[in-house]
Amino acid sequence: MSSLNETKEQLLVILSRFPFPLDKGDKLRAFHQIKELSKKYSVTLVALSSHCVPNESLKKLQPYCESIEVVRLTAWSKLFHLTKCFFSNQPFQVGYFYSIKGQRLIKQLIQVNEFKHIYCQLIRTSEYVKNIHHITKTIDYMDALSMGIKRRIEEQPFYAKWLFRMEAKRLVAYERNIFDYFENKTIISEQDRKLIVHPDALKINCVPNGIDERFFEDVEHTNAYDFVFVGNMNYPPNIKAVHSIANTILPHFKASKLLISGATPHASVLHLAKNNANIDITGWVDDIRLSYVSGQLFVAPMHIGTGMQNKLLEAMALGIPCVTTPLASNAIEAIHGEHIMVANSDEEFIACIEQLRSNPEMAKEIGRNASNFVHKKYSWKKSVSLLIESIEQTKEFQ
Repeated sequence: MSSLNETKEQLLVILSRFPFPLDKGDKLRAFHQIKELSKKYSVTLVALSSHCVPNESLKKLQPYCESIEVVRLTAWSKLFHLTKCFFSNQPFQVGYFYSIKGQRLIKQLIQVNEFKHIYCQLIRTSEYVKNIHHITKTIDYMDALSMGIKRRIEEQPFYAKWLFRMEAKRLVAYERNIFDYFENKTIISEQDRKLIVHPDALKINCVPNGIDERFFEDVEHTNAYDFVFVGNMNYPPNIKAVHSIANTILPHFKASKLLISGATPHASVLHLAKNNANIDITGWVDDIRLSYVSGQLFVAPMHIGTGMQNKLLEAMALGIPCVTTPLASNAIEAIHGEHIMVANSDEEFIACIEQLRSNPEMAKEIGRNASNFVHKKYSWKKSVSLLIESIEQTKEFQ
């Protein structure tokens, strides 16, 4: 462990995943937050990981962290703690990410350093420090995990529904109970804040995501595809979304082509492309902007899940007209017909797409408005300034 920079207050950041590559929403949020937080604090990062983190990924964080510790979550550790969850009321999500080795490391770091604050992303990491009382702490709920699980119950086979119901119930209770262990609480949107069941939920500070400035650079739009969808393609809400596009939208717009881009495509997504010549899948793309600008429209029928959809912010920043659901649009507070098109049903989705395709000038205007809206409202600098402000306010608790 290196000695920490004494000119800045020391901040301990605990994550449930190593924040690179940027292939998941929590990793994207953590990476950019650490990048901005490092301007004010000397950051010690503790990241849990099921895999060995390559040096290339470590190097991406080193400019922003004084010290980086990776805690490997072994298969035996995960199995042991998941089994323990069956005999307690602890959510499986919390048990899965718990490590005795990680607990010892964090205790040691706290003993030998003078951390002024501890920042935990997601309730998955809260067990490590919930009983630390001499240092103020922030828990970033990010989104309401309990509601995310609830919305997935009906998608499960009959033999798994009981497990998802159990997990949703446990998460509701845990989200409520963990609230009182942390002096500062943050979440990604007002929509998600309303889903945390606690009498003082309004005290949770809304800290939205931002958008990388490179998404506002000029990128040539090829429009090689009619529709494009981007996201982690092993994530159930994204899998459901592309199935909806393939089974409902593409059959209506004959000969239209769809591009699906994103890491780790699920087998059912690969099957879609195998059986439809009009669907292409790229998997991981180094510069994801090139996928966005190859589509005339960005279509995101998000019907389950929670939080803020980075994919929408990125597509909008690039000036791609977007069609999505209220579930996704409400979090970013975009206005239907001005910045984005919003649809509640398959019929409304088709109607919105037809309207944009038949009126190119309207589509261009919505794209321009969307880019201006995101540029004005969402930046990581503004977002993290809200986080820093809330952290600084906790000093009164010390």
